Amino acid sequence: MEVQTAHFPTLPGRTTGHHPTVGDGSIPALVQCQKLITAEAFARATAVAAETGEPFQTVLNRLGLVSERALAEAIASATGLPQLAAEALPAAPVAGASPSTAFLRDARVLPIAADAGWLHVAMADPFDDFAAEALGFLYGLPVARVVALPSDIDAAIDRLYRETPVDATDGDTAADEDDLERLRDLVSDAPVIRAVNRLIADAVDLRASDIHVEPADDRVVIRFRIDGVLVLQPPLPPSMRSALVSRIKVMAGLNIAERRLPQDGRMRLAVRGNEIDLRVATAPSIHGETVVLRILDRANLALDFASLGFSNDLADRLRAALAKPYGIVLVTGPTGSGKTTTLYAALSELNSGTRKILTIEDPIEYRLAGIVQMQVNNAIDLTFATALRSFLRQDPDVMMVGEIRDLDTAQIAVQAALTGHTILSTLHTNTAVGAIARLIDMQVEPFLLSSTLNAILAQRLVRRLCPTCRQPYQPSKAQLGALGLDGTTSGPFFKAVGCDTCRHTGFDKRIALIELLTIDDEVAGRVLERADARTIAKAARKSGALTTMLADGITKLQTGTTTFEEVLRVAAES
Repeated sequence: MEVQTAHFPTLPGRTTGHHPTVGDGSIPALVQCQKLITAEAFARATAVAAETGEPFQTVLNRLGLVSERALAEAIASATGLPQLAAEALPAAPVAGASPSTAFLRDARVLPIAADAGWLHVAMADPFDDFAAEALGFLYGLPVARVVALPSDIDAAIDRLYRETPVDATDGDTAADEDDLERLRDLVSDAPVIRAVNRLIADAVDLRASDIHVEPADDRVVIRFRIDGVLVLQPPLPPSMRSALVSRIKVMAGLNIAERRLPQDGRMRLAVRGNEIDLRVATAPSIHGETVVLRILDRANLALDFASLGFSNDLADRLRAALAKPYGIVLVTGPTGSGKTTTLYAALSELNSGTRKILTIEDPIEYRLAGIVQMQVNNAIDLTFATALRSFLRQDPDVMMVGEIRDLDTAQIAVQAALTGHTILSTLHTNTAVGAIARLIDMQVEPFLLSSTLNAILAQRLVRRLCPTCRQPYQPSKAQLGALGLDGTTSGPFFKAVGCDTCRHTGFDKRIALIELLTIDDEVAGRVLERADARTIAKAARKSGALTTMLADGITKLQTGTTTFEEVLRVAAES
């Protein structure tokens, strides 16, 4: 059947009409003609497409050279075809025929309407005459083409044709869990590759810190952690459950045959032109393996104290502690509170090129230039304690220990500090003062702590108000009273509203609330006396050695950085 384009100008390169010809009428020609990427990048993408057999536009997106949206806008502009938003895609399949789901996925096309004698088709590549002609023949109608994002088309196909299995090799709707060869075939299936790449790219675009893949009975639940809050994403069909998880495991170097035990791995991808590291953790569940991917975006990593939430006063006090010729600086807080990032910022301050800096981490989250980093490996007994012992023979100036977990590690750290080294580490306690009690509970002698501890920092992450849409308001007396403030406390105070910039959440990224205890003579005296945490905190506040998390939260309230609710959530009891 002859395929025409109703209501819209014909494609350039076929019939020139009202628009200039674009090369040979293809996406590579359009990209080259409009100089969307450099000649070197074009040659690289062409070579990768030829080697892998992937569509050129898929390679562009996977390599981070051109985003899906930018390419779709360029195609629509060059061809004069309308560009369709995701919400404009149909809620039900177009009646009249039953196209193969495998064909729709491979061609990235979707029939969206049949009216006035025309079949309207959303296409990621509107230059694909074969796909348009095939649908026109199937429905018996001439085809009108529109442009849509490939990921939007994939999501609509998943939603509209979810009963059709991803792999059309047989009638099963899920992979045979015992057939590893078939599972490997599924992993290399193009729709699965696209689904994983799209999942990661979407998470990076939304500045998510984690991707949660959770198989359920009738779907694969996808959630992104954005600014500390889990946000539900469009689900995937249950037919993709095994293939999706196995694809991620292959990319992370994990064993796809082992589905009964948790596994950990990591991988590195180029997304939007940036190298992204991902930590991958799998765990068995009743409906299959769940996966959590921690996104470590080095391009957006800020390793300066101001960006992390330190006021000028707190940053200066911490720098003074780091500048001492020897001693221990600890960072405490729960998992996911940014302890490691703060330690990296401290290392960056110390990394002048004149110091030998060694780290032992589990895992290594970011690679830091000029610093020797080592990964814990329990299988060969490379623990924090054994690595720390070996460090002492490497002529170091500064050593970072990922975590002090036991007496052995704590004693070696103290001995290293006594012999003229600077030690940075983390500890799992709720408050800065609580770290002293925790170390004493580990049987570290108080006289050693009083002479080696320089500073202890505790922190929590809170959501930062979007500076574009935040609005001033007058908090209630109850809100003020909850933080120990009265009605005369000066503001202004701000609340979250929501706009396009922050995706209508009212918040933009996260920032740390800081509690800092510097060890002065008053605090050291109380430690020697084995005083309890309350007595040490009281002495530290009296001497000015302790800034509480609540005090830092109030400062951030008065500067419009966060909200009452966020401060109350993490610092009301400090």
